[in-house]
Amino acid sequence: MIQTQSRRPQLIDSHCHLNYDYSPKTLEEILSEAHQAGVSHLVTIGTDIESIAKVQEISQTYEKVFHTIGVHPHDVHALAESDLGKLRGAARHPKCRAIGEIGLDYHYDHSPRDQQIHWLNLQLDLALELNLPIVIHSREGEDDLLVALSRYAALIPSGSIPGIIHCFSGTPEFGLKCIELGFYISFSGILTFKKADEIRTAAQAYPLERILIETDSPYLAPIPHRGKKCEPSMVALTAHKLAEIKGLPFETVAEVTTKNAKRIFKIAE
Repeated sequence: MIQTQSRRPQLIDSHCHLNYDYSPKTLEEILSEAHQAGVSHLVTIGTDIESIAKVQEISQTYEKVFHTIGVHPHDVHALAESDLGKLRGAARHPKCRAIGEIGLDYHYDHSPRDQQIHWLNLQLDLALELNLPIVIHSREGEDDLLVALSRYAALIPSGSIPGIIHCFSGTPEFGLKCIELGFYISFSGILTFKKADEIRTAAQAYPLERILIETDSPYLAPIPHRGKKCEPSMVALTAHKLAEIKGLPFETVAEVTTKNAKRIFKIAE
């Protein structure tokens, strides 16, 4: 009798920065190790105009990698109105699956807040125009962000997914309001940090059907790799932590979060 081998649970790193520096490892090594850890697909995230060509190149080169296009709130101060046309053209790339990373960051204020809000709304309108979901960065700007996201969510086509609140680090109440608007919540290695009790409370409360996992690599390496460069393979540690928090089998967390990511980013089997 031939025994069939059970299929290993598959994971998706829904938010990583593959165009960043992972030396001494090469990108080939990073992706190979991710595959060995059970990562079937990755989404590499655009953060500025300058990164567009590189994230496009990476996703074109690797079948299982997709990308997004957008300008991070840190960098919107350097934008000109003509840059919106560059984003529009780049977002039509066949492997571009969202507008992001966009949002508000009132912690560092690298860009004036009025410019952050202005460019957030312009990029939200671009997502509406192209019927693409959004990937949101949120830090200490929840009230203003909810105003913008509420307007956007009310305008998306019926049945469409508005997007993802990435690397969730907000209040549990903020996350619930985003879920009510139709958003998904993505958890990173922060879920494993010793002082992240509030984030774990949110992860326990939110429905698994609305959760994704990510690394945000090369940042935020989970325990036991704190202080090291984060890599996409480490998304498995976040998945295991999420399973522990929710009292569910790892296989269930892997299956549902992968299904969620495939739905949002329109990734075929």
